[in-house]
Amino acid sequence: MASIGQSNSSSGSNYDLSFKILLIGDSGVGKSSLLVTFISSSVEDLAPTIGVDFKIKLFTVGGKRLKLTIWDTAGQERFRTLTSSYYRGAQGIILVYDVTRRETFTNLSEVWAKEVELYSTNQDCVKMLVGNKVDRESERVVSRDEGVALAKELGCLFLECSARTRENVEQCFEELALKIMEAPSLLEEGSSAVKRNILKQKQEQQTSSSGGCCS
Repeated sequence: MASIGQSNSSSGSNYDLSFKILLIGDSGVGKSSLLVTFISSSVEDLAPTIGVDFKIKLFTVGGKRLKLTIWDTAGQERFRTLTSSYYRGAQGIILVYDVTRRETFTNLSEVWAKEVELYSTNQDCVKMLVGNKVDRESERVVSRDEGVALAKELGCLFLECSARTRENVEQCFEELALKIMEAPSLLEEGSSAVKRNILKQKQEQQTSSSGGCCS
């Protein structure tokens, strides 16, 4: 057990800020695909998420090393009750729709934006509207201008992207992270999370190296 704690402490504290990001939107809009494309180099067709999944990505943006814990929530109605607690403490929320399915766009304002208002605990939380699947341009039913207008109405950042071709996927998370870093309260939360983590690792290390017998 000791070696596990020590290996965590050397790599685990190797970032300046830690943020929690949430991906929300209807089932099938490509939330999991966006996440997998961002995390790895593969592009996959994925089965619907059951409940909630999360992944961690370490990357550098704006001269800071960031640890993003990205929560991928199920879009289906029957899992909706599971998600309310996952809004707690999120510094960034990405609302995803499919540019080829109008109802997924309509539901952002009718369902998801209301849910964010209801459950989000961070007043300064940064929101981003993302239109996915722009690689299917011939099937598009939601125009870019409509996306821009809704983002303005909801007070969100806006990007169109494609998980399949990787277009704008990294920019989506980078722009969100940069905007979060501009909010003093969120920056403070991100720093505090790192400090708490380092403190916890030091305590674990002391316990494992002393065998837990001495204080």
